[in-house]
Amino acid sequence: MSDLGLWLGELAVFDATVEAVPFLWDLAVTDSVTSRSGVIELPEAILEHANPPQIEVQRAAHRGALDGRTMAEVMARDEDAAVRAAARDLVTAIDNHVCESCRPA
Repeated sequence: MSDLGLWLGELAVFDATVEAVPFLWDLAVTDSVTSRSGVIELPEAILEHANPPQIEVQRAAHRGALDGRTMAEVMARDEDAAVRAAARDLVTAIDNHVCESCRPA
């Protein structure tokens, strides 16, 4: 999980980040995934990081994370306490997200 987080959002957001976000949402809701809470933390990390030289990539990566709000709300009611906590934190991060690239034009 730490390596995945490093490449998807901890340093900056990349082209690969944009492509990976939909898969993160799929993993987050798959019961057989052993670290669903860790997966849920990755979109939050993506929202916290940028890529100013590639603002369109940053915007697309952030949009992919933001678009999962409804799914995060559902996971906030999951039977797994760690998943619930991570999902609640993600909903809060989504609701409080502001950055230059995501501001409406």
